[in-house]
Amino acid sequence: MYNKNIKLVIAGLIIAYAIYQFTEGYIGNGIMFILLSTIFVFLYFKNEFILLAFLRLRKQDFAGAKRWLDKIKNPSSALVKKQEGYYNYLNGIMVSQTNMNEAEKYFKKAVTLGLSMDHDLAMAKLNLAGIAFSKRRPQEAKILLSEAQKLDKRNMLADQIKMMKDSMKKAQMPNQHYGGNRQGRRR
Repeated sequence: MYNKNIKLVIAGLIIAYAIYQFTEGYIGNGIMFILLSTIFVFLYFKNEFILLAFLRLRKQDFAGAKRWLDKIKNPSSALVKKQEGYYNYLNGIMVSQTNMNEAEKYFKKAVTLGLSMDHDLAMAKLNLAGIAFSKRRPQEAKILLSEAQKLDKRNMLADQIKMMKDSMKKAQMPNQHYGGNRQGRRR
C-alpha cells in the first residue's frame, strides 16, 4: 500500500500538466486533466480499499471485506486520521463476531481517532457498551450507552439501545427464589 501523500503528488502533477495544456490552447484536455486530478484528491480523503470493504460489508460478506482491509498494510501512513478510524471500526465489526477483547481494542481506537458520521460513532459506542456489559462493567456500559443515545439523532439505533437497556435492567434485578423455606416432604 502506498503512502497517502503520493496521491496528492500525482494530483499536483496532473494539475500542472492541465495548466500546460491550457497554455498550449488545449482547453478541453486541460479540463479533462483537472477532473482526473479530483479523483486522486477524493481518494486521498476516502481510501479506495475502505470503500470496497464497506460495499462488501453491506452485502454481509465479512470475508470479502476482511480481504480488502488486509490490503492496507500500514494504516497510519496510508490513511487520513478519520479513515484510520473507519479502518479500526470495520475491523472491530468483523472481529466482534469471534473475539470480543480484540474487537474492544479496535472500537476504542476508532472512537479515539474519530469517525465522521455520528451514527457510526454511536454504533461503535453501542458495541463498546455491549462488550463492557458482558465483561461485568455496568457503570462503563451505562456511560457508553447514554453517549450512543445522544449521538443517535435520527433514532437509527433506537431499537438496539432499548434492547441493551432492557437486558441491563434484567441483569440488575435480584434473583428471586420461590419456595426457599420449603420443608421436606411429610411422610
